[in-house]
Amino acid sequence: MIQEPAADRGETSGTPAPAPGRAGKDSRADREERRFPTGILVRLFAYLIAGHLFAAFLYLLFVLGGQNQ
Repeated sequence: MIQEPAADRGETSGTPAPAPGRAGKDSRADREERRFPTGILVRLFAYLIAGHLFAAFLYLLFVLGGQNQ
């Protein structure tokens, strides 16, 4: 007995078919939803730079303070 492929019998393979009208193209709302907001990236970058500069300043204070003993 020869088995027909699932597609020939009208069965699905378990993966959902793409929605009609969305043949591989994302709408603008979908792209914006997945995209990380630019303002947050700028703030994150600024906080990281400021945090590292503050840590370097504290490190410098401890190094200079340790030399005076």
